[in-house]
Amino acid sequence: MSSQVTPSAKYDVTLGKLGARLDISRTENEANVAIVEHTLPAHTLAAPLHRHSREDEISYVLEGEMTVLADDELTTVPAEESVVKGRDAWHTFWNAGDEPLRFLEIIAPGEFSEFFEEISHVYPFDPADGEALARFEEICDRYDFEADLESVPKLCEEHGLQM
Repeated sequence: MSSQVTPSAKYDVTLGKLGARLDISRTENEANVAIVEHTLPAHTLAAPLHRHSREDEISYVLEGEMTVLADDELTTVPAEESVVKGRDAWHTFWNAGDEPLRFLEIIAPGEFSEFFEEISHVYPFDPADGEALARFEEICDRYDFEADLESVPKLCEEHGLQM
């Protein structure tokens, strides 16, 4: 059963500990760009290693500090700075600091912004739950999104994070 979202629908959801609020829908502008505001508590991994092939993500940090792992390179992004997480690059990010992280994610093209609302209906889930895993994979396939779920324990252990 698919739970596709209406493209112009605004949402405010939580994916584990990652907050996601759609500020600007891709249907609100001719450039097909979306802006999602994310929040993440201290010492928290946002997502498993993942990559997407159809869009670029540009993160602008509003508060706190973001650590990005992209193609085996670590970058720290302080408040009032940006980072590009380009398509086809394996990446993830986390909040290694003691303060909450808040940032804007500019997604171009913007269809991927709808992923967060859709995935909120199945995430987080127990990877041993075959039905939930199948729904997760179906949503990921639709967005050409690949996730390495097995990366989570290693990333959390190596960097002192929770998920």
